[in-house]
Amino acid sequence: MLELNHIYKWVKAGGRRIFLLNDLSLKVESGEFISIMGPSGSGKSTLLNVIGMLDDFNEGEYYFLEEPVHTIKEKQRANLYKENIGFVFQAYHLIDELTVYENIETPLLYKNVKSSERKALVADILDRFNIVGKKDLFPAQLSGGQQQLVGIARALITKPKLILADEPTGNLNSKQGEEIMELFKELNEEGVTIIQATHSENNAEYGSRIIHLLDGSMVREKSETI
Repeated sequence: MLELNHIYKWVKAGGRRIFLLNDLSLKVESGEFISIMGPSGSGKSTLLNVIGMLDDFNEGEYYFLEEPVHTIKEKQRANLYKENIGFVFQAYHLIDELTVYENIETPLLYKNVKSSERKALVADILDRFNIVGKKDLFPAQLSGGQQQLVGIARALITKPKLILADEPTGNLNSKQGEEIMELFKELNEEGVTIIQATHSENNAEYGSRIIHLLDGSMVREKSETI
């Protein structure tokens, strides 16, 4: 599905380079569930943002569905992202002024999906996530777990091939966190590729591969033994 080859990303401070990603290479096959671990500042979020095409990098090659992300134009990159990637953030990133229904519908508006199809897709996902009764509420009226469910529903509404999740249970209690992880597991079993950044050993174990980062470099990898 995607391949990163010798990726470097740095910022300059006091005339020297501080590496956020340092000679990082990674290959991800369709249908994998990968957990990325490491201390704060190790590059987990930066790596997700590079994979999600939200951040550029300074050196290296990135192929997504065989498209060379490092050479294609910004508009093509934006289309690749919109068509294939859903992002789930720790801070939910819901739009406060929009209802649950409208938040979930937003990505479909960007894709110019017809009104009747939008209604059907949103009704479907509200039902799947058991949040039909919340559809007219605003984010401030929801619990953290409910807000994260809406964030995931919004990420899934366009039926992405890849879900990127940055500390998806970081603001939730353990029961809510477990429900979110079980949902990811179910989605992965349906064929969605998932890459999550997490501090939690428990959450990481849901992945079939665990990648450990330190100072922007991959230090070790653990695969599930079958």
